[in-house]
Amino acid sequence: MEYVIAVCAILIGFLGTVLVAVWLGLRVKPRPFPPYAAPSPAPQWVDLPPGLPAPVSRFYQAIVGERIPLVETAIVTGRAQLRFMGVTLPGRFRFTYEAGQGYRHYIEATIWGYPLLKVNEHYLDHKSRLELPFGVVENEPKVDAAANLGLWGESMWLPSIFVTDPRVRWEPIDDASARLTVPFGEAEDTFTVTFDPATGLIRTMEALRWKAAASAEKTPWCLDTLGWQTFQGTQIPSPATVTWEDEGTPWAVFTIEDVTYNVDVSEYIKARGL
Repeated sequence: MEYVIAVCAILIGFLGTVLVAVWLGLRVKPRPFPPYAAPSPAPQWVDLPPGLPAPVSRFYQAIVGERIPLVETAIVTGRAQLRFMGVTLPGRFRFTYEAGQGYRHYIEATIWGYPLLKVNEHYLDHKSRLELPFGVVENEPKVDAAANLGLWGESMWLPSIFVTDPRVRWEPIDDASARLTVPFGEAEDTFTVTFDPATGLIRTMEALRWKAAASAEKTPWCLDTLGWQTFQGTQIPSPATVTWEDEGTPWAVFTIEDVTYNVDVSEYIKARGL
């Protein structure tokens, strides 16, 4: 009996040590990815178009002024908090965009600063492919539709695209909100965008989005801005959160650390990893 008690005590002590190690490891931020090697070239600037809804016009004047930069590509790098299967992990990411056309996401969720889970996903030519820790998801129309909304939601990090892309349009709702319509192939998707009355900056972008390939109906999905930072002369949201309404709290918080605009990403966007 004493032997059994001793063994149980050892196992409990070992398990406790492991749990403490995991708990501590999940509080260690990973080192940031290095900045993208190529610098941003000098952008071309154009006048803010007339006729925008009042809160939209005020937003652009707040983040950049009366003239806005043309953005064709972007590489956004930073660190994050990511919830997988109920566990929140620190992480780091690099997202690559062809403005209004497609993206590639590379994400590492970490423990003690080292990669634990890696995600490679892209949305190119209107098709999504996700390499996730539990398998590959592709050739799923609902996932493609969700990816398109993700592309346009994340375009808040290259916000001039919302007024320079001729396929995009704004419609007024009231003094603090507007409807944003974006393309999805031959169809369209819409966001309801709310603005902070005090600052004029975007507060939320909300849409109905497919959560999974097997979903029977769309789920309300919301992007919230927690702060703003200036990169390449333009204010963009950072940190920003992503929340599914049925989960109640954000599954991801992204903090931007480096942004590169208008470099050639034609090959990089098709690569894997960093």
